[in-house]
Amino acid sequence: MSTTMRDVADRAGVSVKTVSNVVNDFPHVRASTRERVLRAIDELGYQMNFTARSLSLGRTGMLTLAVPKLRLPYFAELADEVIGAAEARGYTVLIEQTGGSRAREIELLTSERRRMTDGLILSPSGLQSGDAPQLEAGSPVVLLGERSLHARVHHVVMPNEAGARAVTEHLLATGRRRIALLGYTPGDGEGAGHLRARGFRAALAAAGVEHDEARTVAVPEWTLAAGAQAMRTLLDRGAQVDAVLGLNDVLALGAMRVLFERGLAVPHDVAVAGFDDIEESRFARPSLTTVRPDRAQIARRAVDLLVDGLGRGRSGDGALGDAADAVDAPATAPDPDAPHVADFSLQVRESTARP
Repeated sequence: MSTTMRDVADRAGVSVKTVSNVVNDFPHVRASTRERVLRAIDELGYQMNFTARSLSLGRTGMLTLAVPKLRLPYFAELADEVIGAAEARGYTVLIEQTGGSRAREIELLTSERRRMTDGLILSPSGLQSGDAPQLEAGSPVVLLGERSLHARVHHVVMPNEAGARAVTEHLLATGRRRIALLGYTPGDGEGAGHLRARGFRAALAAAGVEHDEARTVAVPEWTLAAGAQAMRTLLDRGAQVDAVLGLNDVLALGAMRVLFERGLAVPHDVAVAGFDDIEESRFARPSLTTVRPDRAQIARRAVDLLVDGLGRGRSGDGALGDAADAVDAPATAPDPDAPHVADFSLQVRESTARP
């Protein structure tokens, strides 16, 4: 005979409801009680009936992650972190690719697909502030990135401005003064490019270094090919540079390739730095100095905000079980107007060694 929830409750010395709270990842269970129940589950070999669980909770056990382009290494690595964080909370992740298109992002928010999962983690590129009502209707949403859109939903952000300022200060500290900026596009609003460029300019201004706009090159997208073309454009116009900051790593890596083709040594002739710390940056030759946002922290925070929000949503149905086994729930949910800012670190590597 298979092990039942009652068997687990008897072994752990708790009620069946408390066992249910633990297996359904209800957040307000004492750590000692949760550990006792999980130990009993392991000892008895109890297996959850996920079909029955979904029916009883009105939950699917799945989350959606929507990003602009998975071929961009940052988003591929972020997706890997989100999948791991969701698995740790007992959830499976479905991935959508929006192409950064406003129409596709709105279609995702308004389509029946949104009801297929319990919540959505969205990295928007095309949505505008007027689209906020679409975010607030339907299943829970957590935004990633810079575009808060003034919506009453949780928002996890990367420290773009602070990170760009830190890496620019590093370039200045190595004696570079003629620093090119690859990837900034005017009219970007409050996107990552705008914020990183602002951090770059702030560091130069604080050091009393004037930036020559001839050393700024816009790109249509943040890809290796775009970084390479931007570097060619910069060199062909005769700009004098002793350092390059790519607004992401792939732009910087594309630029390094062109510097090699033109016979310019990195870092002796030109130092190069990026942003994101994708895996390739550590294995490039020379290895790339970059800003490392804490992707694992971003993923965990986004998943926790969704899953804990679902837990609060069912906390009024008597789910507390044994009073002695429950911890006090927060009086209010985390403020969705306050963005959750992830940590970052500067990774200094071979590409910015002193000349």
